[in-house]
Amino acid sequence: MIARARVAVVATSLVLMTLVLWPLQALAMWRGWPLQRKLPHLWHVIACHIAGLKVHVKGRPASERPLLLVSNHQSWSDIMVLGRVMPLSFIAKAEVRDWPAFGLLAKLQRTVFVEREARRRTGHQASAIADRLSEGDAMVLFAEGTTSDGNEVLPFKTALFGAAQMALRDSTSGSVQVQPVAIAYTHASGLPLGRFFRPLAAWPGDVELGPHLLGFLKEGAIDATVAFGEPLTFTESSSRKAMARDAEDSVRRLLADSLAGRD
Repeated sequence: MIARARVAVVATSLVLMTLVLWPLQALAMWRGWPLQRKLPHLWHVIACHIAGLKVHVKGRPASERPLLLVSNHQSWSDIMVLGRVMPLSFIAKAEVRDWPAFGLLAKLQRTVFVEREARRRTGHQASAIADRLSEGDAMVLFAEGTTSDGNEVLPFKTALFGAAQMALRDSTSGSVQVQPVAIAYTHASGLPLGRFFRPLAAWPGDVELGPHLLGFLKEGAIDATVAFGEPLTFTESSSRKAMARDAEDSVRRLLADSLAGRD
């Protein structure tokens, strides 16, 4: 009964907050105000507090722009966790745009939607991401292309790393920063999450969203660690595939260190 009441309170609070900020964010996006970058960050800060998500940060995000953040991906909650840390926007698969509730939030976050299987459109999609990078937006690429169980990093897809290459055309420094980031869910209600219980926070593709979402919110206290690696500098001479491999190796190390509790 207490768990159900908690879910109801959390859901109601998030809906009310969204209804309050929605018109202002829509106006800011329409008018191109800088506020359009800050309001989603505010939403995530409050949402994490309401949902009981405690976010610990290791390292720091790069200050240089253009900046492409390359992260592992485990759950819908990754959006809240990363969005809590800094103003940024995401790159998501096209079908998210039509998801109930999540699709609306993604649009208000100024998400760039891509069709990962449409290889003929890869260049166009990378160009759209490059435009946002050139405008100064920190963009998040979940390079695995799907969600994992939270215990390991899946192989990175390389196609959308081309966005960094295209963003070079507008970079005044002649380079683009590609920064590896690892998200790790480490504790639930103060107790360490081991390999077996990690899916409490992670949402692999074969698990239904509804039951997972309810189980996550019922828990009420999840600790997540966001670890920033050393930025990788992408220049005219850089290889997209080599950059993807280096970023994958870095994210894999960062995740292992966070899960093991190493600094």
